[in-house]
Amino acid sequence: MGGISVWQLLIVVLIVVLLFGTKKLRGLGGDLGSAVKGFKKAMSDDEKDGDKDQQDADFKQESLSAKKEQSETVNPEHQEKTKDNDRV
Repeated sequence: MGGISVWQLLIVVLIVVLLFGTKKLRGLGGDLGSAVKGFKKAMSDDEKDGDKDQQDADFKQESLSAKKEQSETVNPEHQEKTKDNDRV
C-alpha cells in the first residue's frame, strides 16, 4: 500500500520517454554521468591535497601563551606599564 509497484514505475518511464524523447534522455544521462564523474574526481583530488597540508588557513596557528611571550619580548615598555597599572 505504501510502495511503488513495477507496473507503476514502467508507466512513469513510458510517459517520460514519450514527453522528452530518447535522444534528449540519452543526452541528459550522458551529461549527468559526466557531472558525477567530475564531482568524484574533484573530491578525490581535494582529499589528496588535504593530506599534504592539514591547515585550512594561510597562517601558522600559535597558542595564546606563545603570543603573550612574543609580545613581552617585542615591547618590554608595555610590560612595565601593565605591571605598574596592576599595582594601583
